[in-house]
Amino acid sequence: MQIFINLKWNEFIYPSKKYDMEFRCIQDCSQCCVEREYYPSKKFGKIGVLILPEEKERIEELAKINGLKITILPRIGISKEKNYAPTEILAYQLMGKEKNGNTCPFLDTDTFTRSPHGGFPCKIYKDRPLACMTYPLIELNPITLDSKCKFCKEHGSADQNLNSEMETLLQIKNKMNTDAPVIWRFATGVGEESDSNQIETGWVLEK
Repeated sequence: MQIFINLKWNEFIYPSKKYDMEFRCIQDCSQCCVEREYYPSKKFGKIGVLILPEEKERIEELAKINGLKITILPRIGISKEKNYAPTEILAYQLMGKEKNGNTCPFLDTDTFTRSPHGGFPCKIYKDRPLACMTYPLIELNPITLDSKCKFCKEHGSADQNLNSEMETLLQIKNKMNTDAPVIWRFATGVGEESDSNQIETGWVLEK
């Protein structure tokens, strides 16, 4: 079974067409490292950055090296039967450091250092998760970028300068492919205080 991996924070998909445009980060933008969305609905809380099981220990060690406290929750689980919980976790998620789930803990918002395009820099950029390397690409066929990305808002989309993003997205898709008959999704319990009465916590069986 091929699981749809939401590396984005919006389900809108642009129609397939030829763009002939190179993707570049917008000047001074750090939006993809700050804003988190409810997915697939408010009930599940805000999601974090997708972390594959083989990445989890490395990300935790990088947090220790940088003196950071991070929270990694399960994201997708599988089982052979509809029992009380999954028997295997296919993916985890790195949660934001703010109470409402926003802002990656590895984003350096405390110093005057800036990335090459002027945004807040990532403390682990060279060792960042595959999901971060893939963004803003969310689908290969057709090439689809996250509609919330500021570049997409200004230019529509792009199909050039995305080779590395395409490679990492393919890696994630291959890792997330499963024949398991039962899929579980973890509700994070994280979100805006005003939405607290709608947000759940724990494993939820996918229907």
